[in-house]
Amino acid sequence: MQRETTAGWYRHFAEFEARGNSSCYELWAWGIASDRRLLSLIDRLPEEKRQPNLVLTAARYLGVAETSFPEFREWVFRHWDAVARVVTTRRTQTNEVGRAAVLLPGLAQLPGPLALIEVGASAGLCLYPDLFSYRYDDLIELHPAGGASGVTLRCATSGEPPIPDRLPEVVWRAGVDLHPLDVRDADAMRWLECLVWPGQPERLRRLREAVAIARARPVDVVTGDLNETVAELVDAAPDGATVVVFHSAVLAYLSVDERVRFERTIRDLPCHWLSNEGCGVVGSVADRLPVPAKDTQGRFVVALDGVPLGYAGAHGQTLDWFRH
Repeated sequence: MQRETTAGWYRHFAEFEARGNSSCYELWAWGIASDRRLLSLIDRLPEEKRQPNLVLTAARYLGVAETSFPEFREWVFRHWDAVARVVTTRRTQTNEVGRAAVLLPGLAQLPGPLALIEVGASAGLCLYPDLFSYRYDDLIELHPAGGASGVTLRCATSGEPPIPDRLPEVVWRAGVDLHPLDVRDADAMRWLECLVWPGQPERLRRLREAVAIARARPVDVVTGDLNETVAELVDAAPDGATVVVFHSAVLAYLSVDERVRFERTIRDLPCHWLSNEGCGVVGSVADRLPVPAKDTQGRFVVALDGVPLGYAGAHGQTLDWFRH
């Protein structure tokens, strides 16, 4: 999570994450990166709380409009105390269901039925890959057994990923998070909605549809540290199911030592490990990439049992499969 400077962090966010995804966030992040007064305010926050997505989301949660940078800047100065309070009490628990589209080809390689365990599960919305509809390259469509879902995930691909003919059978699902969100809590769901970037109405719509699915079929997301809890969850999975522990954009929030500990733990458990993290986050995965992780800025890598499968867009919008 560390950058050389806060300004560098915001420049990186603008150039490699917001660009092409949210013109509003790109504009604001570039502006912050060049504004000494704003940077001095942000630098008063604990280091892990200075991240662009958290600060910008806090401002939107409090009502800032999608506006020019000068107007955004003045709004933040007027409301900084409130922004800082939200930042210090909230987390970037995005729960982006679009990432299920890049995880599905990995799940398709495993024998069913599946028992899914998500670490860093937030509200547990990504635990329903069998209840979403998928559209790959506007050519391949997949739907749940009961018909089209209210959640349709679109993903552009290259390299011929192994898209399955049908969705996996999931017989059990569970999750763990340090601070799980309750899908029945209206304020918690409004926070999730604010975590959707400006200019992305499709992401907002499918988030709301995914929340409706989760409310209708609630899943157990326990409170706990993933390193302390994952073994218990694996042990609780039903006999006869293939257990899959998965995560997306989670391990970056752990220290390097905690990431190494997690990998060692997961490799000793009777389960498969499906990850979708920034290219440099899992060291053993980064070492096996076809190009150095430093040259894959803003991209994620999907890996199964530590073997890289392909590069993914941060929100599941693209999947570039490696030819093995």
